[in-house]
Amino acid sequence: MKILLLEDDFAYKESITEYLNSLGYEVDDFDNGDEALDAIFKKNFDLLLLDIRVPGSDGYEVVKTIREYEIFTPVIFITSLTDIQNLSLGYELGCNDYIRKPFALKELKYRVAQALKNKAGVEKEKIDLSSDYCFCIDEYRLFKGSEEIKLSKIEQKLLHLLATNMGIVLSSEIIGEYVWGSEEYNATDVRMAIKKLRDKTDKELIVNYRAQGYGIEKRD
Repeated sequence: MKILLLEDDFAYKESITEYLNSLGYEVDDFDNGDEALDAIFKKNFDLLLLDIRVPGSDGYEVVKTIREYEIFTPVIFITSLTDIQNLSLGYELGCNDYIRKPFALKELKYRVAQALKNKAGVEKEKIDLSSDYCFCIDEYRLFKGSEEIKLSKIEQKLLHLLATNMGIVLSSEIIGEYVWGSEEYNATDVRMAIKKLRDKTDKELIVNYRAQGYGIEKRD
């Protein structure tokens, strides 16, 4: 598995690269966003680990550019930024996960493994949500067996976010920013959208993690 690391802090870059190498991953590391972009266009990577505040193109610009060119390699942002505006912007641009500095290398191990597992599911175009339900991520269509379940636009976006981030707990704020974008919404809108989606599927499919958010548990 090939991983690109964009990190301008020398200590972080060295420790992350050495640790991932010890786990068997091949890592190309960069401290400049423009150089990282060039590498992404020249070489196929299985995962991108991107710091946000770096020389050249920042992490946001890197993701925005590659998504415009339909490069859908999974992205994990490594950042000290924690406010909801920054988190929601990253998800809107197309990142898959965040890991906040400072962090234990063991946490990175599990985040990387999870992102690569999700990538394998995405590449199959359909993600199995349970024994009965699967979601076609390219067409935003939900199926129970061979029967399609009709979804509203909001339900489509909500399920797309949850399905492509299985195993990750997403806060109401992140869900709201992704689903409604610049439109006004509140916590009640998020709860109602979750309820309607549950009513059309299995009530246990979307898990409510008290005081944290919502998610779909990763299948074994």
